[in-house]
Order: sequence, then C-alpha cells, then structure tokens
Amino acid sequence: MNNAINTHIVKYGLVGLSGMAIDFTITWLCKEKLGINKYLSNAVGFCFAVTSNFIFNRHWTFESHIQEFTGQFARFILVALTGLLINNLLLYLFVKKFKLNFYVLKLTVIGFVFLWNYLLNLLFTFN
Repeated sequence: MNNAINTHIVKYGLVGLSGMAIDFTITWLCKEKLGINKYLSNAVGFCFAVTSNFIFNRHWTFESHIQEFTGQFARFILVALTGLLINNLLLYLFVKKFKLNFYVLKLTVIGFVFLWNYLLNLLFTFN
C-alpha cells in the first residue's frame, strides 16, 4: 500500500472515532438531559456524527476541493446509510448462521464496513 492510502485510512479511522464520540455524546444529552425518546435521540446523534464526519473527511482526510458541496454531502450520506444497512444485514446473517457472540461478530462486521465505506468515499464521494 502506498503512503497516501495509509495516511487516508488512519485519518478516516480517527474521524470515525470522533464521529462515534459525537454520536454517543449527542444521543446521551438528548436522551438523559433533555428527556427525548431514545430512538429519536439516537437518530439525532447519528445525524450530528454523519455531518461532522463529512466535514472532517472532506477537508482533512481527502482534502476535497470540489466546489459542489450538496451533491457530495448527499453521496456521503448514501454511503453511510448503505454501510449501516450492510452492517445490520451481515450481523443478522452471521448471528443466525454462526451463532457466535454478537459483539465478536459486530467487531468483524465493523471492520468490513469500515473498509467498504472508506473505499466508496474515496472512489465515489470525494473523487
């Protein structure tokens, strides 16, 4: 792997971790402090995380100079939602077929979806 791809993957992973922290923080604030329904709180946290991930990935990870922001953001959301769908589908299938620990499978699936999302964002969203 060349150095630019390694740098992209590390940056993409760091952005993902920051997005996870934002997601959990916003979800917790909405649910625990504002008393909002847990599913609505989860959706709000997800939206904040996807938005921050897009901004950080656009400017820091991929250093995109594409002027057209709205279409690029829509493509990023499409990739994120597709990744979520793949995540849930693989978890469902693997848990049903292999009957292994849910969290072990979740870690495996997260790794696969991370690479899927990275490649799609590299080739489709920020290209």
